[in-house]
Amino acid sequence: MAQPEPVGGRTGAGSERAASRGRNRRLTAWRHRITGNGVVRTFGPFVPIVFLWWLAAELEVFPAAFFVGPDAVVTEFLDLVRKGVLPGYLSDSLTRLAYGVGFGLLIGLPLGYLVAMSSWARRLTWPLLLFFQAIADIAWLPIVIVWFGFSLTAVTFVIVYTIVFPLILAVVAGVEQVPRELLRAARSLGAGRFRIFVEVIVPGALPSVAGGIRTGLGYGWRALIAAEIIVGTSGVGFMMFDARRVGDVSEVFLGMIVLGVLWYAMDALILAPFERATVERWGMVRQVEAGK
Repeated sequence: MAQPEPVGGRTGAGSERAASRGRNRRLTAWRHRITGNGVVRTFGPFVPIVFLWWLAAELEVFPAAFFVGPDAVVTEFLDLVRKGVLPGYLSDSLTRLAYGVGFGLLIGLPLGYLVAMSSWARRLTWPLLLFFQAIADIAWLPIVIVWFGFSLTAVTFVIVYTIVFPLILAVVAGVEQVPRELLRAARSLGAGRFRIFVEVIVPGALPSVAGGIRTGLGYGWRALIAAEIIVGTSGVGFMMFDARRVGDVSEVFLGMIVLGVLWYAMDALILAPFERATVERWGMVRQVEAGK
């Protein structure tokens, strides 16, 4: 006759399984806590880059006078922050960017809707838009220096020029993507031209406009640094150029890293969520399911 299984043995096995499930849940929660907030996805790709950078500096693949490691850049960063130099330069760069973006939006958005909505305005301005868009922003710097000197106005002009044309083209593309059925439906319901523009065309074009703003700001950011290098008397671009003049390679490396980190933060925290929220708000894509 079979002997009954000891109660304690069954209880012990159940306890082990329960404990194993608890450990698995804790590990899963920990993995979600790490990856869910984007830490691994954000910093993970940079780990091998920083390691290779450190290794190249340690092995002196390039002369130490021309190539420094991460430790030297961190030291330079702490020193410039302690002296207040880097915060001041960052403040100057962001102020110039804000001026340029503000004026660029005030000019680009109305012009974009005017070109998109008026056939005569489009025929008149379209060749000019394509012509001036092909002229790089940095090509304006020599004449801008003659006009405005080494001033905030010169830098603002270059940023506005860089932002306006991509924004106008994005507005035109957005208006053209508005379904014609919506326009006919609005007219059939008795809506006037102004109401159709405000309630149909502007919202329908917003996803493309949001993408144009994001693209234009990216161009404007690069134009800002180029202008600061050439005509600036402060700012991150000027800091890098001045460091090159005195041979401070670590400060040049620091400037490049600051530019990349700052733009990544602006894009990830402001521009990308704005574009995504705009697209989802106006029904162009489905909402992302919870938990994904």
